[in-house]
Formats: sequence, C-alpha cells, structure tokens
Amino acid sequence: MFAQRPDIRPATVEVLVAGQPVRVPEGASAAAAILTAGIPASRETPVTGSPRLPYCMMGVCFDCLAEIDGVSNRQACMVTVAPGMAIAPQRGARHGYRAEDAA
Repeated sequence: MFAQRPDIRPATVEVLVAGQPVRVPEGASAAAAILTAGIPASRETPVTGSPRLPYCMMGVCFDCLAEIDGVSNRQACMVTVAPGMAIAPQRGARHGYRAEDAA
C-alpha cells in the first residue's frame, strides 16, 4: 500500500515499529515508518477500539497517535525518526485518561 519511490535512495536509519526493524529514509516521520512497516493499525480509539493509521500526515487529524520511545499520545507524523527509535501502536487512551472527563 505504501511504497518508496525506487529512483530515490537517500541515507536510511533503522527504527523498531511494533518490535520489527524497519529501514526508512533519514528525515522521514515516524508515521512514514509505521506505513512502511505495514502494520494494521498505529492506534486503537479509546471508546470503541477501532483501528487507525496515519491519515493526513500534517498534524491535523490525530489518527497517527502512537507510543514513541515509551511516550504515548505522540503525533507520529510530527516526529522525525532517529536511529534505534521504538514506535509502538497505542492501545486505548493514554495513562491517566478518564472517559467521563471528556463528556
């Protein structure tokens, strides 16, 4: 579904996405790494558990929320990858969130 252009081969860095090593171009976003890895979802919604993947890639929609280097609720499209970065799918709400607070 998401493929890199074959004619451009910039320097790459290795990150871990859902525990699997993925090589992405230097300067790419964590959201691009998620899409390159081909995982089925980068997060699940807190209320229904619906799967989500990066959508707008510019920080507007928040569908790319993921756990990056142990910090939850990060907008993966706004974070540049770094060698060894760990990107994990976010499950439900971040720690400390209460659904009744949103009502």
